[in-house]
Amino acid sequence: MKTPGAFTKEGFSVHFTGATIYGPDDENIGTAQHVHGYGADAQAVIDVGGFLGIGTKSIAVPVRDLDFMRDEAGDVHAVTRWTEDQLKDLPEHEH
Repeated sequence: MKTPGAFTKEGFSVHFTGATIYGPDDENIGTAQHVHGYGADAQAVIDVGGFLGIGTKSIAVPVRDLDFMRDEAGDVHAVTRWTEDQLKDLPEHEH
């Protein structure tokens, strides 16, 4: 499941919300919050940093920069080339 095309627009958002985001070293670097748009221009809003939800920062990256897959339990997660530090350096996403 590499791209959101595997879901309907609404279905993709449901599966994506709460998904764990892993960095290049399989490190848990964030949690997916929601998606803005659909298709090639879609932006994934991810919470990075913090501890137990305190001190997190919401950032947005192109959905095309995430590789989506399901684990053995059927849960959706994503892998990106971005490191947690790189994501923390991005501007904060304004809701």
